[in-house]
Amino acid sequence: MTYLIENWFLFIALAALFGGIGATAYYFAGVPRKKQIETIKKWLLFACIEAEKELGDGTGQLKLRYVYNLFITRFPSVAKIVPFTVFSLWVDAALEEMRTMLTQNKAIREVVKGEKV
Repeated sequence: MTYLIENWFLFIALAALFGGIGATAYYFAGVPRKKQIETIKKWLLFACIEAEKELGDGTGQLKLRYVYNLFITRFPSVAKIVPFTVFSLWVDAALEEMRTMLTQNKAIREVVKGEKV
């Protein structure tokens, strides 16, 4: 009993942490599936840009694996449901969008490639 009284703040912090995780999961699960996929695809664009900055051109399979590892970390429950082939198609679409952004926007190209335009 003394332990509970002396460490009450730990129990409050853990309750807040689990409550936050639960609320986030509940919110994401309550969002329509189409909206969830849209959110994931937007995040994949960001992850592809990060992979491009980190690994550069000509590293397709390595980039895919890098993005997949980020995806597993960010969306562990979704990663168990979505087949890798579907994920790969989503990444291909995100890469196409990224390439379009790089050709159209000099500021993004400068950030990703490090080129001064």
